[in-house]
Amino acid sequence: MIKVHHLNNSRSQRILWLLEELGVPYEIVPYQRDAVTNLAPPELKDIHPLGKSPVITDGDLVVAESGAIIEYLVRKYGQGRLMPAESSPDFVRYLQWMHFAEGSAMLPLLLALYVGRLGDAGAPLHPRIFGEIANHLSYMNGAIEKGGYLLGREFSAADIQNSFVLEAAKLRGFLKDYPNLLDLLARLQARPAYRRALERGGPYAFAS
Repeated sequence: MIKVHHLNNSRSQRILWLLEELGVPYEIVPYQRDAVTNLAPPELKDIHPLGKSPVITDGDLVVAESGAIIEYLVRKYGQGRLMPAESSPDFVRYLQWMHFAEGSAMLPLLLALYVGRLGDAGAPLHPRIFGEIANHLSYMNGAIEKGGYLLGREFSAADIQNSFVLEAAKLRGFLKDYPNLLDLLARLQARPAYRRALERGGPYAFAS
């Protein structure tokens, strides 16, 4: 059975959600962040050298990195669901969105978090960081229509992968000027599989 090494309040929540969407049985191995440092516990390094979550095990196979985990699960267990066929004109767009989340969008959001802890010392960096956040969110907001998804009318794994971007942005107050993204996030979080994942995964600070 697939085991999800699940860290509270982390990107691993979207792996639980994906497995619920696919209807694939899985087991949760829970980990808690340090109450002082908010870092993952050292026990995660017993599973993968980076000591980060999400990590899954599927038999003897260990898979890390959110995008890689999602692509692996969808390809192996999706039976054609949640991704366009490789012959589809949407396939390359799907790949771009899958890599956009961690390759582009999350970096300025993380910088805003860390630089914000510097107080006034970090202020000179704010215009560049906030400008990049606005650039990425504007791009996403313009790529979808109200009621649609990143690939048009079809919900896909790319929406799951990018959900954490939207959740992190909303938590920091960055989504208020992007109505299409607020609408998309509300619809994603209302999906029955998303709600089931919350019930199984425990408290999740990014859920609204």
